[in-house]
Amino acid sequence: MKKYFLHPQRLRLLACLTLLAGGAASAQTLRWAASGDPLTLDPYAQNETLTNVVNAQVYEFLVARDKKLNLVPLLATEWKQNGPLKWTFKLRPGVKFHDGRPFSAEDVVFSLERAQQPSSQIAVYANALGRARALDKLTVEFTLSQVNPIFLQHLNTLYIMSKGWAEANKATKTQDFANKEESYAAFNANGTGPFQLMSRAPDSKTVFKRNPNYWGQIEGNLQEVVYTPIKSDATRTAALVSGELDFVLDPAPRDIDKLAATPGVKIVNGPENRIIFLGLDQGRSELQGSNIKGKNPFKDVRVRRALYQAIDIETIKSKLMNGQSAPTGALVPSPLGAFNDPAIEARLPYDPAAAKRLLAEAGYAGGFEFTLDCTNNRYVNDERICITLASQWAKIGLKTRVNAQPKAIIFNKLEKLDTNAYLFGWGGSITDPESIFSSHYRNRGEKGVGEYNRGNFRDDTLDALVAASSKEADPAKREALIRQIFKREAEQIHYIPLHRQFIPWAARNHVTVVHRPDNWLEWRWVVVK
Repeated sequence: MKKYFLHPQRLRLLACLTLLAGGAASAQTLRWAASGDPLTLDPYAQNETLTNVVNAQVYEFLVARDKKLNLVPLLATEWKQNGPLKWTFKLRPGVKFHDGRPFSAEDVVFSLERAQQPSSQIAVYANALGRARALDKLTVEFTLSQVNPIFLQHLNTLYIMSKGWAEANKATKTQDFANKEESYAAFNANGTGPFQLMSRAPDSKTVFKRNPNYWGQIEGNLQEVVYTPIKSDATRTAALVSGELDFVLDPAPRDIDKLAATPGVKIVNGPENRIIFLGLDQGRSELQGSNIKGKNPFKDVRVRRALYQAIDIETIKSKLMNGQSAPTGALVPSPLGAFNDPAIEARLPYDPAAAKRLLAEAGYAGGFEFTLDCTNNRYVNDERICITLASQWAKIGLKTRVNAQPKAIIFNKLEKLDTNAYLFGWGGSITDPESIFSSHYRNRGEKGVGEYNRGNFRDDTLDALVAASSKEADPAKREALIRQIFKREAEQIHYIPLHRQFIPWAARNHVTVVHRPDNWLEWRWVVVK
């Protein structure tokens, strides 16, 4: 008997399509995919866009973003500021969590305190909200320890959880994701949102259904949402083209033109509020795993500058990103955060000869070796960017080992500061630079300050400037401080900025979605015909 063997990639494709099929989908089911999976269902345990998008369909905020990213009421109906350090919110009556528990001010107080715990990855934002207390069942007051110029934008990061549900299920503590803690809230969910969790199979499939008792309006017609992570670009594309998927959040840039020309498929495109950049270990006295002993080359600003000037960003844009990126020298998600100022946005020039001279001046004329940690399922072309950087750095004598792994592994590694160098991205709906300043630019400290300073650098001048800008109420004085912050970072190069990525979405023609610059797929706006 003749035996037939299928190529491993074809086998993976068939297995994935079988999983996706699982019976015919209804006209009001959205079957969608991205390269990664939500990291956890605990809404505070990981601050990662896909994880946040999925959790926000179940959990809601007091204030939300509309289709243009304007702040609008959600679980709060109105609010007022009583002086520089107090805010009072009236809460929406008649709202219930998915398990039937009524929503109240006590849930807001509980949610804030839970989000401020050390294991929370939104602690830096939650702590900026101060303390909360319930004045009555539907009134909550926030008291700040210092002025917060973007209080409402920070409030839009606080998912509201049920105090009673968390207590009943021993989930009052935010999951410690970095230490692989198991938690009821990591696999189960109970919010007030338009969709309810039905089943969760990590790295396989997660299913939601429309909340029949939702208090608000759902513009779309979805009754069910099925999410399937598909790491392979080719498999995601094939599934969309065949009709097994309705929507792909992150089609490969090289497939965009092909998909746009495919009958039944359309591309929904737009820039994202997200900066892609490099971080470097500047904390250790010796660079671990390197051939350089007794020293850490990345502590020398000349070395950091050399790496920066050896990057041919225009080639990355044209050849790798297919034009779908905006190179920048400003480490901030949105150009609005840099006042659209060309001087702030300007990059150091690509100059390999200058880079070699800088390495020689720093004592590394022969180069050195190090590891670049990189996700392979998080940002557009993340692994390929890292491989390209390694190739470009090789031209100035550096030997770069690219360690590309799924985001769950890499993010866990970075949380433990177990890295030489790493590729990272930061973005979301907040266009103000505070969203990245307090989390990345500051020295690592308590209450989430400097939490994402994974290179563990210490720059007291930069830290003081950011601390001052975070509490400056006068807009003109605050702008002056922000400009000083950008200037200091440009001089010290604690991070190496690359580009702001564009986010093309791909969908079947029968699907209508709203593309927001924060790469946020809001299910209640989706229509499937």
